[in-house]
Amino acid sequence: MILRDEIKLVAGNSNLPLAEKIANYIDVDLTDCVVNTFSDGEVFVQINENIRGADLFIIQPTNPPAENLMELLMLIEASRRASAMRITAVIPYYGYARQDRKDRPRVAITAKLVANLITTAGVDRIITMDLHASQLQGFFDLPHDHLYSSVTFNTYFRSLGVDNLCVVSPDVGSIKLARATAGALHADLAIVDKRRPKANVSEVMNLIGDVEGKNVLIRDDMVDTGGSICHAAEFLKKSGALDIYAICTHGVLSGEAIDRIEKSPIKKMIISDSIDQTKRNLADKFDVLTCSALIGEAIKRIFDEESVSSLFEDQPTSA
Repeated sequence: MILRDEIKLVAGNSNLPLAEKIANYIDVDLTDCVVNTFSDGEVFVQINENIRGADLFIIQPTNPPAENLMELLMLIEASRRASAMRITAVIPYYGYARQDRKDRPRVAITAKLVANLITTAGVDRIITMDLHASQLQGFFDLPHDHLYSSVTFNTYFRSLGVDNLCVVSPDVGSIKLARATAGALHADLAIVDKRRPKANVSEVMNLIGDVEGKNVLIRDDMVDTGGSICHAAEFLKKSGALDIYAICTHGVLSGEAIDRIEKSPIKKMIISDSIDQTKRNLADKFDVLTCSALIGEAIKRIFDEESVSSLFEDQPTSA
């Protein structure tokens, strides 16, 4: 039988603020470890506590730079060699998830490559949240708990008291997520149909549904450069939408995304802390919600061998 004090949380440098919040939720201290780089850029990790026989959870999103992924792999390797009983990789944001298929000649399916690397490093279980495509769970031949942030976002958005609402999917890939959100918020549903000439460039083409005279909530799994969601917001505004809100789980926010969103018709951009935002100068337009309670509860239930399924409230299950 596993003793309660055998749970261990380890974190790399990718998102220490989130790891600390998860540790506070579970009421344990983060395991002391060193994660740094040598002068030539090589990553070095060392766990400074005894973890033999422990149920170990490594909290490390794999957003760029690539050192974040390397840190995760090395923490798994170090934990395996230190005889941890079970190693669970907690990956709130799974980097490279968009490279999940061979959609053009001579490209890598990097999402599968990353899954292979994590598996080979010696992990026993995976926890992720709002994968870019739920099918990515099949890339792992390991127990995999896929959490949905909608339970956190929907509760928050209800508190805003926005009425006459229409939830909008910014592209066909987010229809399931938008439909589930519309159902949970008892709102109408619309879809923006767009054509993407090349990576990170989108062109809005058509609107399926009616947003005229309605408040709009754009729901997507991530915002990277901000081009897609800002173009969609501009198109919706021209189509007669009133106030425009956006919920995107993962705030990648690369390039000029922050400035682009600040200048857009979006009234409020709501993201999670799956990626560390503490070093960014985000304006008041951004609301960052913590996913620590959701992830922390999942960790507690996995550790106690309890069901995690009740955490999947508001999940996008409908086709």
